[in-house]
Parts: sequence; structure tokens; C-alpha cells
Amino acid sequence: QVQLVESGGGLVQAGESLRLSCAASGQTFSTSTAAWFRQAPGKEREFVAGIKWSPSSTYYANSVKGRFTISRDNAKNTVYLQMDSLKPEDTAVYYCAAATSGRLSTDTTWYDSWGQGTQVTVSS
Repeated sequence: QVQLVESGGGLVQAGESLRLSCAASGQTFSTSTAAWFRQAPGKEREFVAGIKWSPSSTYYANSVKGRFTISRDNAKNTVYLQMDSLKPEDTAVYYCAAATSGRLSTDTTWYDSWGQGTQVTVSS
């Protein structure tokens, strides 16, 4: 299995930036897709961004398109989420997820490994 640990969350003001990191360990060689999800209080967990390698591709939720960028560093077994122009509605717990399958999916059930989440709070 793959263990995922998110970091980089915090409290920022609207318009500021934040970069989240997802460090993977364990059976990382079996992972071909990673994604970021977020969950606000009382809301369902929603897809934010995904990345696939071999070949490389990315996909973003419309709500964050143009503001967020997902990337990876295989040498460090880390996936990043660069969040720019943050808005109060971005406030949520952000989760990193990984899947063995080499296709992107916005469905939480597609992913078999999850981190514990990191809180992102954007004040107005």
C-alpha cells in the first residue's frame, strides 16, 4: 500500500497563495495517478485536481481552473498543489489520493490510498 502525508496547509488571506505537498511512501512504484480532493464542513468531498504519468496529463475542477496547479516530483515521491488567488470558498480540508490505475478520475472511489488531510483556511 501507499502512505500519503499532506502538508502545507494553513491560514491565509484571500488573494494569497499556498502550496500543498503530498509525500508518498510505501509501494509508490504501483501508483500511476494522484489527485487532490477537498471537503468543507457539511459538504461532500470534491475533486480538485488530478495528475497522471506515463503519459503525463492533468485535470482540474472548473472551480479552480486557472488558479491551481498540480505537479509532481517523482524523485521525491511528492505531489504538489500550488494554489494561487485563493478565495474564501477554497476553505476546506485538502486530501491527497493515489490510485494504481493509470487514468484520471473525479470519483473518490477510484482512489485506494488517502492522506489524513491538511486544513486550508482562506479569510476574507
